[in-house]
Order: sequence, then structure tokens, then C-alpha cells
Amino acid sequence: MHMMLNGKDFVRLGHTLILSVMVVVVCSSSSYATSTDIYCLKTIKESLEDPYNYLNSSWDFNNNTEGYICKFTGVECWHPDENKVLNIRLSDMGLKGKFPRGIENCSSMTGLDLSSNKLSGPIPSDISKKLPFITSLDLSSNSFSGEIPLSLANCTYLNVLKLDNNQLTGSIPLQLGQLNRMKDFSVSNNRLSGQVPTFSSFSIKADSYANNLGLCGEPLASCPGIVKKSRVGIIAAAAVGGVTFTAIFVGIVLYYFSRGVVIKKKEDDPEGNEWAKNIKGTKGIKVSMFEKSVSKMKLSDLMKATDNFSKNNIIGTGRTGTLYKALLPDGCSLMVKRLQDSQRLEKEFVSEMNTLGNVKHGNLVPLMGFCMAKKERLLVYKYMENGTLYDQLHDTEPEARSMDWPLRLKIAIGAAKGLAWLHHNCNPRIIHRNISSKCVLLDKDFEPKLSDFGLARLMNPIDTHLSTFVNGEFGDLGYVAPEYPRTLVATPKGDVYSFGVVLLELITGETPTHVASAPESFKGSLVEWITDLSTTSLVQNAIDKSLLGKGFDNELTQFLKVACNCVSPTAKQRPTMFEVYQLLRAIGERYHFTTDDDILMPTDTSDANFPDELIVAQETIQVH
Repeated sequence: MHMMLNGKDFVRLGHTLILSVMVVVVCSSSSYATSTDIYCLKTIKESLEDPYNYLNSSWDFNNNTEGYICKFTGVECWHPDENKVLNIRLSDMGLKGKFPRGIENCSSMTGLDLSSNKLSGPIPSDISKKLPFITSLDLSSNSFSGEIPLSLANCTYLNVLKLDNNQLTGSIPLQLGQLNRMKDFSVSNNRLSGQVPTFSSFSIKADSYANNLGLCGEPLASCPGIVKKSRVGIIAAAAVGGVTFTAIFVGIVLYYFSRGVVIKKKEDDPEGNEWAKNIKGTKGIKVSMFEKSVSKMKLSDLMKATDNFSKNNIIGTGRTGTLYKALLPDGCSLMVKRLQDSQRLEKEFVSEMNTLGNVKHGNLVPLMGFCMAKKERLLVYKYMENGTLYDQLHDTEPEARSMDWPLRLKIAIGAAKGLAWLHHNCNPRIIHRNISSKCVLLDKDFEPKLSDFGLARLMNPIDTHLSTFVNGEFGDLGYVAPEYPRTLVATPKGDVYSFGVVLLELITGETPTHVASAPESFKGSLVEWITDLSTTSLVQNAIDKSLLGKGFDNELTQFLKVACNCVSPTAKQRPTMFEVYQLLRAIGERYHFTTDDDILMPTDTSDANFPDELIVAQETIQVH
């Protein structure tokens, strides 16, 4: 049995060597970051011309109180009482000058927005060294010139890169396509030319490349071939090349025949399944199954059913791993999840699996089995025919979004019921820590079932925290409760906040990080947009227009109120999941979606009633 430590445990066990080293690193790096971050902001202020006094009036360094820079205009800190910069947002302030090179001293920064100013000159060629942990970079609507730095491809944590509406020239580094976390990329309205990169992580629209000198390649027109030269040259070159190729080919064939080796066509090696080839020698390993009704399986069965975990069978990806569809010989389908970097020992992993295998509820995706092969950890789930709620709500084709209000309400009630059961009736009780519309799966009858529950405990706590940090999920993903970046403590109320974002997705039809209905100048999250709207305009402006005027308006108003309560910035003001379930169930009472046979009134709904191993205080080394 393993144990997760909360903040008090770290102090209590500070005499151990490893934790002592961690504490020293945290304290020393925090002190370092404080002084350098203040210097960082000073250099930014000094290097930029501020005609409208946005910085001059707010950035007052004649102050020694802890966290004073966190009150500066456009500055967001990791913690309001600590001078450590998380994001700098100085959009539309009329600032003039060059890219502020001293920004590298904000060593913990993950987001930089200098858009809609009058900045000029080149983007630093060593920008990856200046912003090593950047997840969101917006330099759009300025007058930056020169080429796009190749070193941007080394900013491996980038989620968002906006360089549109500048005077950039040259080509776009093709290496940017290797940034597998990228979700938003735009270079429109520049002077760029040449082939555009291919992003494997998302589909980019042609609008992102619009109004440049001559860009080509998917999704734009195909790039032209080699410029034609004189026919004589081409014929001569072809003749020489043909003779040379023939000679080489004959030589290779004779070589292989002389060695008695049969030439075979090189096997297809789809990107992303190289790991699967490394475990082929373990195909005889049995899959431990919890469902007696399922026939015995081996790893070889899973590999065959997923075509050796081909990328063509990927049906979802997330923080906990990659999900594959497995088609069995009898026509049945399963889902197989390859866990992302589980750091638990084999004995611990088996113990966790046995616990999760016994967690059964109608609104949870049942864990049917698991398998260990070398360092790989594979989980087997029942297949969900209608995929994720995210895909159903935000399909790229508008006509494919056909979810009416009763169906959305049914999904909300069922998902709330599953999460409430995890929080209040499951033994041991579980904090999900990864709630999103992507982990709400829908079966053939669109009954919602939560996935990924309990998986956060299988990940190394330090790795989980750092992964969250570098992915920019504190600000960009839109599901994380505002208190988490400060406390690094997972609580039931944090789950409630994340679930509230899912409710907002259901009623608005918007994604957590991009609000299509908001003004073009708005760059905040869905929660921020809802918060900015006045009470009187919420129903008119926030609710999905396809739902209004169909006899559900009263239910929609009540539902929106529940969602807004869930995303309250103050954790104590949020309802418990049991209360959320009861409120939603009351709204949908006339539909008779659910019964109370497995949700009991909890005797204590406070966070304090959760065991320490579930409320995990991740006081870990922070990246600088």
C-alpha cells in the first residue's frame, strides 16, 4: 500500500535526505525567482515606450510587500502573495519598442501576450532560451519583422502561437509541425512564402495562413514542383540518373542473392506505435480480467485487435494516456488505454487495479482488465459507441451537432450522478482531478459514463504536476480551478469547478478556451466570458441559440445558474457534487432520467472527510 503525502507530511518527514533536498531546491529557487522576476518587470518597463501610462501608473517598484507585483496591470502570479510571474498580458496598450529581451528573467512564466501594440524589430532568434516553459505566445497585430525564429520549435510546451498581422518575411520553419501540444497557430497577414508546416496535433485552417506572399501546402494549394529547365538538360540528367540507378539496383540485388537473403518490403511503421513493437516479445502475457463474462485474453489478442496499436485506431488522447479501439474476432469492441508514464511499482499498480476494478457504477466506464508488459501499462475498458461528449458538442461540422436540450440535460444529470457517487458513496472515495467533456463518454443510448477516474493516483505526483505546468493547463485548458495553481492541492471542490465548466459547455455549446460568440477582441476562457456577462444578458447571450424558444427556457435558466455556482472563484461557495446532482435532477424531474437507488445522502460532504491519500498536496519542485 502506497501513501501520498500532503503538505504537513512533507514538513513532518523533512529529516529524510530526498525530501530535504527537495525542500532546499524549492526554497532556493523560489527566492531566486522572486528577485529575478522583479528585475524582469523593471527591464520590460524601461525598454518599452508607454504613451498611455498603463505601466507607468501601475508598475510601482517602490514597495517591499510580498506579492506586490501581482497587482500590476497585466501581471498574473503563481500565488498572489508571491512575486513569481505566471503570465504577462499587455495587449492593446499602445506600447512601442522592441521585443523586451529582459523577459528571460521571468523564469517561471508560461504565458506572454503583447498583441495589438506597436512593437517592431525582429523576434529574438534565441526565444526558446528566453521563454523555455512558454505555453501561450501572442505577438499578433504589431510590426515585428524578419524571419520566424527556428528556435520556436524548441518551445516544446507551446499550446498557442499567434504571429498574425505583422511584417514577418521568409518561410515558416517546418519544424514547428513537431510541436505536438499545439492547439492554435496563426501567421496570417504577413509577408511569408514557401511551404507551410504539417501539424500532427490538430487540423489548421487556411485562414491561419491568409494574406501572405506565397504560402503553399495543406490546407493551401499544393506546392509547385521543381522549376523546369531546358529539355536537353532534363533528358541528359534522366539518362545519367537512370543508368546510375540501374547499376546500383542490380548491385544490391546481386548482393542479397549472393547472401541468400530474400528482399522484403520495409514494414509500415506508423508514427506513434514504435513502443508497441518493443513489447512484441511479451505477447504471451495474460490480460487480467475482472469481468467473468469476458473470455480470457492475452496481450497478443489486444495487439491484433488494435492492429499493433496503430495510430489509425486512436480514439482519444489525454493527460493520462492514449485510448485505442480494439475490434475482437467475434465482432465485439473494447477500448484499450496506454497509460502515460505510470511510475508505480508492479505490486502497487496491481493493488490499484484491483481497487479500481471493483469500482462499479452505472455512470462510470467499467474497467474490465489490465495488462503489464515491460514498462507498459494497458487498461481494458468497455467500448462506448458514441465517443466523448466533447466530440458530440464541438464537432467540426456544424450540422453534426444535433444534441437537443433533453439529451444534454440527461447527460449532465448522469455525469453528475457518477461524480457524486465517487465523492460521497464510493469506498474508498475518489477525487477525479481530470474532469472534462473529453472524459465523459457516451454509450449507444447516450448514457454518460465517466472515464479516467482514479488514474491520477497511478501517475507519479511530481510528474503529474510538472506535466500540468508545462502543458499550460492552468490557464489554457479552462477546466482547472483557480485555487489549484496556488495551492497544488486536489480537492472535491476542484472537481466541482471542472464539472461546472462541462455544464457551461453543455448549455452554451462553446469550448472551454475559445468562445466563438464573444467579441473578436475577447481572449479569455469560457468561464471568464460568462463572468463578464451581466446577469440580465446571460440567457440572451450565453445560452446556445439552438436551445432557446422551444419550451425549455425556464430549465435553461435554472441549469445556467447551477453551472455558474459550480465555477465560483471561491471554493467554499461552490456546492458539493451531491448538491449539484440533486439540483440537476430537480430540473429534469419531468423526464424521469434517473432514480436514487445508489446515491445516498452523505453524512458529511466536507472536504475534510476525504482521506489524505485522496486530497493530494503536491508540494513538489517547481520548474524554473
